[in-house]
Formats: sequence, C-alpha cells, structure tokens
Amino acid sequence: MQKLGLTQSLQQKLSPQQIQFIKLLQVPTAELEGRIEEELEVNPALEEGSASDDEADPQDDFDSEYESDTSENIEEYLHDDYSGYKMQGDGGGSDEENRELPISVGSSLHETLITQLGYLKLDERENLIGKQLIGSIDSDGYIRRELEAIVNDLAFSMNVETDVEELESILYKIQNFDPPGIGARNLQECLELQLERKEDGSELVQIATRIVEDCFDEFSKKHYDKIARKLNIQDENLLKEAISTITKLNPKPGGTGDDLVKTQYLIPDYLLVNNSGKLELTLNSRNAPQLKVSRSYSDMLDAYDKSDKKDKKLKDTVSFIKQKLDSAKWFIDAIKQRQQTLLNTMQAIIDFQYEYFLEGDESKLKPMILKNIADKIGMDISTVSRVANSKSIQTEFGVFPLKYFFSEGISTDSGEDVSSREVKNKLSEFIGSEDKSKPLSDDKLEKLLRAEGYNIARRTVAKYREQLNIPVARLRKQL
Repeated sequence: MQKLGLTQSLQQKLSPQQIQFIKLLQVPTAELEGRIEEELEVNPALEEGSASDDEADPQDDFDSEYESDTSENIEEYLHDDYSGYKMQGDGGGSDEENRELPISVGSSLHETLITQLGYLKLDERENLIGKQLIGSIDSDGYIRRELEAIVNDLAFSMNVETDVEELESILYKIQNFDPPGIGARNLQECLELQLERKEDGSELVQIATRIVEDCFDEFSKKHYDKIARKLNIQDENLLKEAISTITKLNPKPGGTGDDLVKTQYLIPDYLLVNNSGKLELTLNSRNAPQLKVSRSYSDMLDAYDKSDKKDKKLKDTVSFIKQKLDSAKWFIDAIKQRQQTLLNTMQAIIDFQYEYFLEGDESKLKPMILKNIADKIGMDISTVSRVANSKSIQTEFGVFPLKYFFSEGISTDSGEDVSSREVKNKLSEFIGSEDKSKPLSDDKLEKLLRAEGYNIARRTVAKYREQLNIPVARLRKQL
C-alpha cells in the first residue's frame, strides 16, 4: 500500500557567485591569467581596464519603462563602480614592478613534444595519432593508459581507425624525442630508453643495459649478488659502476630540469618582505589585469530600453544583455573575494609562524593544522585547504608552497610540542649519516629518535620516512 506524505529537509545550494569563487580560489597565479582570458572570450560584457578610465556616467537621470517588467533595477548595472582589483603594492612605478620573480620562460612538456612531432613529417592521420599519444603522457613523462584504450579514444573522438601495432610504431618515434625516456610505459622501459641514448659500445653501458633488461626484478630489490651470478660478472667494481650508471638515470623524464622542458611557470602567489623587522605581505598581481563592466554593453542596454519597441524579441535581447552584465559583475566580485581570502589566509599563517618568517629558521616552525588558520580567519577548513594546496609564497630565504608551513605536533620528553618537520629533519640526518652497507631499520631509527627526546612510534617513523620519499633499509643498501 502506497502512502503520500510531506517531509521537510534542509539543503544548501551554492549560488553562481559562490561557485565562481570556489573555482577561482584554487587557481594559482600562474594560471589565473588564462582563466581570466577564458572569461573575457565568452563574456563580451567583461573588459580589461579600470572603470575609472571611463567618463562620468551620463545615465544619472535614467528612468526606464522596461524596469517595471523586470525583477532587477537596470541602473545598478550602469552606475556601480566595478573598477579593477589591483592590490596593495601594485601602484605604477613602485619597487614592486621591478621585483625579480622566478619565472620560467620554457615551453610546457606537451608543447615541446608537439614541436618535435612536427619534425617527423607525418601525414595528417599519423599526426593525429601522435598528438593523441602525446596527450596521454602524464606530467612525469609516462604513458600509463593502455594502448587498446587509446585506440578506442581515437575511434570515438577522432574517427580514426587504428590498431595497437600502428600505435606502437608511432610511439617508438616519440620515445626518441627529448627528454630521454619520454613516453615509456613503465620504469623498466624508461631506463632502457635512456641507456639506448648512452650506447657507445662500452662494456659498462652494455652491462647496465643487460641488468635492466634481464635482471630488473633483482635490481629493484638490490639483490646484487644474484645479478652477478646471473650475468656472470666477476669484477665487483664493474658491477658497482654499472649499478651507479643506472641509478643516475632519470626515473621521471617529464619532471626533468633539462632546459628543453619546463613543466610549469614558477610564479609565487604571495610576496613577503622583511622591512627592518616588519613583515610586509602583498599579493603577486602581475598576471591579473584590471577588469570592468563593458561601457558599450551598458550603453546598448540603455538604447534598447529607450526604444519604443517593446516586443518579445526586444525583451529577449535586453534579457541577454542583462545576463552578460550580471555574469561580468559576478566574475569581478569573485576575483575580489578570492584576493581578500588569499590575503587573510596568508596573513593568519604569517601571524602564527611569525618567528619563522622573521629568520627562516626551520626549528622555529610551530605545529600548525588547517583548523588553526580556519578558526583564526573565521572560514571553513575546506576553504583554507584550497588555498594551502595550490599556492606558494616568495620570501627572502626562498619560495615555499603553503603546505610547507603545516605540520602536526610531536610531544617531547620535556612536554613541549614540536613540529613534525623538526622530527623529519632529524630523521633525514640519521639516514644521511648511516653506513650504507648496513642501513638503519625503522626500529633502530625509532630508538635513535627517542634517545633525542622525541616520543615517536615505529609506525610514525615509517610514515615520515615515506613522506620524505626515503625507501626502506633494504632498498637503501649499497655495495
């Protein structure tokens, strides 16, 4: 038997402006310019420049009959001062304009590969396949998507019928591009490709190649004695040099420091200056042009409103113009709100870690979690997380991601709370000075840390070691 009933529920829905704000908040300075350009392209009512550049608005006596047919007052679109959003320290001719920033001038990885693809003189069909393969390369330089799946992608999205064999033939050509090892499907293939470039007929490179091709499992587990027996290598020094040759190869060719490849622009979102003991924070707004609502669109709305024709077509036109003006205002508001949130968040971090920012002494970093900053600025933890995960700051002692300043607390024998970063530094010191032929286990590292006064469990040692990208003791062993 079915019954009808009424239920009440409380739901929270985000407004378009809130959605704009959330998306913009996550965008770092390096990508903000592109995001603004996208908005300028799709919304003709949004323009670059300051609203103060325009003459005084002549619509002061505006009185529209159409206004009674709409739910909003058109005048608010014509008279609101939506000037640009340049922040403090951005004034013309200031020292800020001449500040050197660590900006990369290289091309992105995919742009570099596409350029090299052009040198192959492929036909149109092969060129499409090549671009699809390059588009499937991850930021670290690997193709992890199965070739069968890429075949399907080409069939559905490009209407190009191909097979795995043809894909592999073009992939092999891409794998000859710079940087060496690009387009590999796994680490073993990546190392093989780099060793091919080193091939000079020497015994050393030949042995290194055989180790990767025939003993990769033993190599990854550092079972060097098994490698020596399997390949019948009598000279221990030769084996050591071959292993050294392999370990010096680049396991992430897409993230290489090679001049030919720059994975992204390195542009800090904040600039912090120590002015005689006073910390001064500014936003880096170099890539953010001033924005305003289009005067021509405002005039167009006024002209339509004064027209005698009040038919449906005219009303649709006015509705379209109003929508674009509304969208432009929303976007400018979201940009302003983004910048204020960024400043508030970073200022709270500086206040919390003030002693560190004065000197750059890592030991002065206090335990700090997202909630500490969220409570300080009266915002949600998720908002602080969005800022911390995608932003960086330039200080007088380097450029740091905001995540760097967050860490959990560890209790010491004296009852003090110290930053987990301090513990990680001590952990790195122990591992850096260990006997590589007998590396320290996590148990031994735990005892060493406890001897220094850090109350820490073995599983926490393992967690911190993994966060530092340091392998287990067995894999750190060297000949």
